[in-house]
Amino acid sequence: MIDLLVAGGGPAGLATAIHARLAGLDVTVVEPRGAPVDKACGEGLMPGAVRAAAALGITPPGQSLRGIRYLDCRDGEPRCAEAAFRTGPGLGVRRTALHDAFAARAAQLGIPVVAGRVGTVSQTGNSVSAAGHTARYLAAADGLHSTVRHALGLHRPAGPRHPSRYGLRRHFAVPPWTDHVEVHWSPRAEAYVTPVGAGLVGVAVLTGDREPFDRLLPRFPVLCRRLRGADATAVRGAGPLRQTATARVAGRVLLVGDAAGYLDALTGEGIALALACAPRLVECVLADHPQHYERAWRAASRRYRLLTASLLWLRHRPLAAPRIVPTAARLPLLFGALVNQLA
Repeated sequence: MIDLLVAGGGPAGLATAIHARLAGLDVTVVEPRGAPVDKACGEGLMPGAVRAAAALGITPPGQSLRGIRYLDCRDGEPRCAEAAFRTGPGLGVRRTALHDAFAARAAQLGIPVVAGRVGTVSQTGNSVSAAGHTARYLAAADGLHSTVRHALGLHRPAGPRHPSRYGLRRHFAVPPWTDHVEVHWSPRAEAYVTPVGAGLVGVAVLTGDREPFDRLLPRFPVLCRRLRGADATAVRGAGPLRQTATARVAGRVLLVGDAAGYLDALTGEGIALALACAPRLVECVLADHPQHYERAWRAASRRYRLLTASLLWLRHRPLAAPRIVPTAARLPLLFGALVNQLA
């Protein structure tokens, strides 16, 4: 019987498996898709995520990011707020390149990644079985719409108090014009621009409006001018973004990454949060105390949950939302402090 079965071979699942193998555990990853797996993603790694990946021996290729820039042109006159990272650069990296780097490290460590999908999960007092494998523990890292979370009754619908939001991402063949992640604000959407290559930028639009990418992009006139005439890739989408789990632990199953619950991509911390929680999950498995993981997850995610929920609250207030960027521009020290809390 293996020590840890990981459902999901994305960055969260592979990071968990790598931590487990480095800790001396016998681990297997189950993933239905072949690597690399692409998905709608802002493709910006915060400095903390860059350091966490490097600690695992993973240095994906990409574009160095110096900070975050907010832009709002809704009155025709651009307002801008900018903050530099204080603890080292972030990284703009294609999702496929990021997955390749994690998969290569897992292969180097001899971690089996087998084709399959985790559906039914059964547990006893000392084991859990899924996808034809039996392990002491199961780490569910099967993404935003986690089938394991649903199967174990840990999923809670968002409810009417939280409007659904969606993400759409496309790449444009233009040289990056900045070494910052640019966040362009419009009345009902945000566009995240991330340099990911010498001649390529990723544009991820977040909104509650169910409209095609080409209808959303004109809401950002400054960005449209930058991208005019550029070749573009196909659009990838994700959502609804908010996914709530009632708990992170059910017996011998522990949730990690987006499967553990997700608020929104507004603060761009998805990968960083997964990399922060993966070693805590492994520590609880090593100690044979899975019940301690809930508290560890809450501690690791507290800052993300607080800042993202606060920004979302402001975003959904018609009087407050237009003041987000002007306020950030007037209070650069506060904006810089918040950015570096996330970084």
